[in-house]
Amino acid sequence: MNMYSVVPNPKATGWLVKLEDVAPEEQYNSEEEAMEAAEKLAKENRPSTIQILNMEHDIVDEITFQ
Repeated sequence: MNMYSVVPNPKATGWLVKLEDVAPEEQYNSEEEAMEAAEKLAKENRPSTIQILNMEHDIVDEITFQ
């Protein structure tokens, strides 16, 4: 299962989408834009899970695509 993370960028304004919590795939201006991109990636690469994290890197939500 692929694991995508949507996380705020602590070094700049914006949100990151990461695959397997490794290198960022892309940076977006808003959480909404990052979520849309992560959902598209997750749907294209099923089965996948998206974890949404806050600034403290706590998981605040998780979505799975089978």
